[in-house]
Amino acid sequence: MPSYEQLSELLDPATTVLLTVECQQGVVGPDSALPELAGEARSSGALAQVARLVAAAHETGVQVIHAIAERRPDGRGANHNARLFRAAARLPVQQLSGTTAVRVAPPIEVADEDFVVRRLHGLSPIQGTDVDALLRNLGCRTLIVTGVSANVAIPNAVFDAVNRGYTVVVPGDAIAGVPSDYTPAMIRNTLALVATVATTDEVLACLKRPRRTGRE
Repeated sequence: MPSYEQLSELLDPATTVLLTVECQQGVVGPDSALPELAGEARSSGALAQVARLVAAAHETGVQVIHAIAERRPDGRGANHNARLFRAAARLPVQQLSGTTAVRVAPPIEVADEDFVVRRLHGLSPIQGTDVDALLRNLGCRTLIVTGVSANVAIPNAVFDAVNRGYTVVVPGDAIAGVPSDYTPAMIRNTLALVATVATTDEVLACLKRPRRTGRE
């Protein structure tokens, strides 16, 4: 784990953005298309930790971006080139644009100043979406990545952000995947090699710390 000083250097609210990944009702809500993943996100506490981070970001002026995966009712523009996409198209709950399934799931609260970025294709919240352009225009240097799943979308987001020159912080208790023992293995063997891994409490301590003024 990084020291408080090391993490504090990375988490300047003026240059930090918090990204929530697929924390939508059709994925992590009670009527999820993926009940095992939804159950893990809730029972592990990951979803509650994301909500804590979002609330702290709103309090401290850290920009929040919610990345949502959805599809058109006619499926146009969606990928069909992997088993995952074909299986998703057969699920009883669909992530259809404009439906409850693609709304950010409680207990996460969306503020007026948040961005909600929706994608109709692919596996990544960043590649081929507005997220990278928004991050650059916001002056982002450090991206906090949270949400689901540790199996696919989270590593995609981390790699894409690192490849684009951002420093990534992953609160390990604010992401989830299936089975339950996969997430710590992914963090330890993959994400820790390219991102700074911390806990939600450690991130919150840095975001909420008193700031020095220019006269001090």
